[in-house]
Amino acid sequence: MRTTSSTIRTSNDNRRKRARGAAAALAAGALALSLTACGGDDDDGGTGGSGSDEPTASTVTLPKLDGESLSVAAVWTGAEQKNFKTVLQEFEKRTGAKITFVPAQDPIINFLGSKIAGGQPPDIAMLPQPGAIKQAVDKGWAKPLGAEAQEQLSKNYSQGWQDIGSVDGKPYGVYYKAANKSLIWYNNQVFENAGATEPKTWDELLNTARTVYDSGVTPFSIGGADGWTLTDWFENVYLSQAGPEKYDQLANHEIKWTDPSVEQALTTLAEIWGQAGYVAGGAKGALQTEFPASVTQTFTGGDQPKAGMVYEGDFVQVNIGETEAEVGTDAKVFPFPAVGDEAPVVSGGDAAVILKDSKAAQALATFLASPDAATIHAGLGGYLSPNKNVDASAYPNDVQRKMAEALVAAGDDFRFDMSDQAPQAFGGTPGKGEWKALQDFLKNPKDVAGTQQRLEADAAAAYGN
Repeated sequence: MRTTSSTIRTSNDNRRKRARGAAAALAAGALALSLTACGGDDDDGGTGGSGSDEPTASTVTLPKLDGESLSVAAVWTGAEQKNFKTVLQEFEKRTGAKITFVPAQDPIINFLGSKIAGGQPPDIAMLPQPGAIKQAVDKGWAKPLGAEAQEQLSKNYSQGWQDIGSVDGKPYGVYYKAANKSLIWYNNQVFENAGATEPKTWDELLNTARTVYDSGVTPFSIGGADGWTLTDWFENVYLSQAGPEKYDQLANHEIKWTDPSVEQALTTLAEIWGQAGYVAGGAKGALQTEFPASVTQTFTGGDQPKAGMVYEGDFVQVNIGETEAEVGTDAKVFPFPAVGDEAPVVSGGDAAVILKDSKAAQALATFLASPDAATIHAGLGGYLSPNKNVDASAYPNDVQRKMAEALVAAGDDFRFDMSDQAPQAFGGTPGKGEWKALQDFLKNPKDVAGTQQRLEADAAAAYGN
């Protein structure tokens, strides 16, 4: 039995009819990202737009909750966790409630299961997969959103984002954080020294990689220790090459991973993953490199970093902020190049889901669905909101403003991260399923057929068909 919700499938079916409108809309906005970007992230304070200390204007009424205590679980660490805590502090200030942040581990469903079994579930969990929301509902853990939270969703979110947070038509999740996962970041000094230019197609990306390699710098940094980064690579290649209809079919396991379209995408990926000298540390080194290090090693070391480029989403800026590089000058970005007819645009996100229903938990979900919470977080950098009523001026630099505007402009037309739509056993568990299969493929990019067979066997078991 599939663990993706019927709502997601219906939403995907509707998006098929719009075909490539999503990619065209978001890619058009994304193409402007690196043209005039300037300024870095403000990671160290503030609760207002652009990281200022000005309080955010209230657009939502919250109850007084003096003496109430809440716990919120998420897998976020480092600056990402710190910035979210700033948002929670604003809720505390407005309501009088006290919030404890609970660091979670992947897979978060397993983490929550142990907490619930021990009688200590968090009040709210930030779930990064629609499949995880469905599992939480099926297990009886998740509680529906109340009228106030639903009102904020209706005001502030496109129907597509509301649908992805729903199960069988009932809203359970507030998609508080979104991601544009179709970006490649690069060390500008490396590009200038090499005479490299921003590519718009896959073939141009291969040429750019060769130019960087010939200058004496390894082209790519890959955080292969985190299997989710590899699924994101695959999804961008597959969406652009196979097209949105095939993407939706594979996301729902309506076609098998042994399909020729998967073979083509893996073969394309091998043009980078299997090219000698193109991946920092080789496959062995990449598989020992976690995502944060894959970013920082691209922007440290002067004009001789460990790599010239790193692929991942807009949230890379948080990690760049841990180096001396400045976004828009030292660190620049271009859209993931078109492998097929259209450049891909893959989105992801994290949804707030109530596990312990109470007046306080419903109030926090309502706050997270409002422009107030998102505006605070936007000003701190490394964050995008699908909330259409967050003013673009809240974001601290041109890079994020343009990404946010493109995300909102797409409305319902987007493709959600494929692995996040899958059952967590297949698409979201370290050392298993798609994560493990693609890590093995990074180690041996010649084994296309074997990788397909392992992917299909694991998918069939997880989807139950």
